[in-house]
Amino acid sequence: MPKSNLAVRLLTAGIAAPVLLLILFKGPPVAFSVVAIVASVLGAQEVLRMTHPADAVARAIGVVQSALVTAGIALFGDDPRVIIALLLGMPLLGMLMPLVRLGDIATAGLRMMAGGAVPIYVGGSLGVLARLRAANADGAGWVLLVLLLGWLGDTGGYFFGRFLGKRKLYEAVSPKKTQAGLVGAVVGALGGAVLASSWFLPRLPLAHAVVLGLVSGLLGQAGDLTESLLKRSTGVKDSGAILPGHGGILDRIDAVLVLAPLVYLYTLFEFSR
Repeated sequence: MPKSNLAVRLLTAGIAAPVLLLILFKGPPVAFSVVAIVASVLGAQEVLRMTHPADAVARAIGVVQSALVTAGIALFGDDPRVIIALLLGMPLLGMLMPLVRLGDIATAGLRMMAGGAVPIYVGGSLGVLARLRAANADGAGWVLLVLLLGWLGDTGGYFFGRFLGKRKLYEAVSPKKTQAGLVGAVVGALGGAVLASSWFLPRLPLAHAVVLGLVSGLLGQAGDLTESLLKRSTGVKDSGAILPGHGGILDRIDAVLVLAPLVYLYTLFEFSR
């Protein structure tokens, strides 16, 4: 990455991260839910712009579906009927949309699958991230854990890949990723999990933190590769340009979209018994 681009990236992070942390730790849970809903709108729009480039109406419907799933889980996630209705109803509606707006038959399958996936991939993942904030007394800490797992994993992967990377990881999907970068991502995520356990999440045992960090490092890279595959298959370089130096929202939260459900399920099974 050119030095100028790295400087822009660091500046953007230096402005956005403190604002996000202020809302997370000082604001009410509903404030963070609003942040998640906005991110859901932007993220869904970025995915659907890649898969539905010629259908603004279908994109708008998909964005609304994703936002409704995020809002429903964030605000009413204590009721399992809401979760089941949203996670079954919205994807089915998205899959049926090409029957109403057929368009190019050659892309109908892609649009059908994307319409079904976006409410879960974007809307559901950001919904459970907001639910983590609202459902636990130390919810802000659990959300911060998710962010650290994703961001430190990404940072570790970048520096290991830049200075040690030689052998490609998955060149057909992401030509710049290396095996050393994968190791760095695992090291970074592991460091984030151990930091959380020893500092702001005492309910997270160290042994659990180590396992969570190792798994998160691998899954975070899988989330990154998933977005890379989506972009590569649709001929897009960046998912968007809303974050200077970072690209789009998806380029910044691709790992978080995988890790938020992982951490949410951990808290659900560990502390709801």
